[in-house]
Amino acid sequence: MEALRSRHLFDLSIELHPIQVLGKTPAGERRIIPVSGGTFAGERLRGEILPHAGSDLLLTRGDGSYQQDVRLGLKTEDGALIVMTYRGVRHSSPEVAARIAAGEAVAASEYYLRTAPFFETAAPSYYWLNNIVSIGMGERTANGARYQVFEIL
Repeated sequence: MEALRSRHLFDLSIELHPIQVLGKTPAGERRIIPVSGGTFAGERLRGEILPHAGSDLLLTRGDGSYQQDVRLGLKTEDGALIVMTYRGVRHSSPEVAARIAAGEAVAASEYYLRTAPFFETAAPSYYWLNNIVSIGMGERTANGARYQVFEIL
């Protein structure tokens, strides 16, 4: 087998509506975080994140890690619609988690935030997205998140 290789797919910047706290459920503490918009841009595709077409069903696990379950609607600059889904995990020390929760700017090097995005589209020019695996490396921002997304070759 050859070594794992990747290619930059796009950078993604997500803007969020206020968090809705569902509370402690049998799975853990659940929050619903509606997406208010954003952008994505890469060499092969670029566009906007559709407002009110996505959310993160964020789960705080018993070990203090955060498990993401995200659905986003993407619209490319040429009008194609793409559904992007991903699961991921963010973990850090309790001190860093508290700083992030307080809205502080915390360097991405101080915590781990990785995702596994998948795509679904009927647009012929982007149909190739249906058949790739990708990985995202991210960071929280004051009102959202930023990711670098890479296609795994």
